[in-house]
Amino acid sequence: MANPLPVPSAPAKPVPVPDDRSAAYWAAAAQHTLVIARCTRCGRYALPPPLVCTGCLTYEPELEYAPVSGQGTVRSWTVMRDAFLPGFQADVPFVLVDVELDEEPELRIIGRLVDGPDAALHLGDRVSVVFDDLGPGVAVPAFELARA
Repeated sequence: MANPLPVPSAPAKPVPVPDDRSAAYWAAAAQHTLVIARCTRCGRYALPPPLVCTGCLTYEPELEYAPVSGQGTVRSWTVMRDAFLPGFQADVPFVLVDVELDEEPELRIIGRLVDGPDAALHLGDRVSVVFDDLGPGVAVPAFELARA
């Protein structure tokens, strides 16, 4: 019997490549914990970690990564109908939400809405963080509509 042709696998999704400033964020995400950089001088959160603190304007902020609730409010969203990278082809259409986290006004993060493109989504809806596992030790924050 002839060997069957190999079944092509789906292209892999791109994975984060941590640097010195983001390594703690990605390590926490891999453990399904959302942490955000915070200036130890003024306490202001920032995502991504800043080179200049927008709170106290220091040019060399001393940052710590602090756990946050992962709860927030939908500020905006878009439905992605095209996969601009091959690894996302099987996921389209999907929704990306712009979420303002509860910890601080204007502290925003963008992530995939796991409820899908047909979810009844409205401005101001409450969401909670969940995590998409991309592989061993690699996860990215995503969001789900809060249960009433």
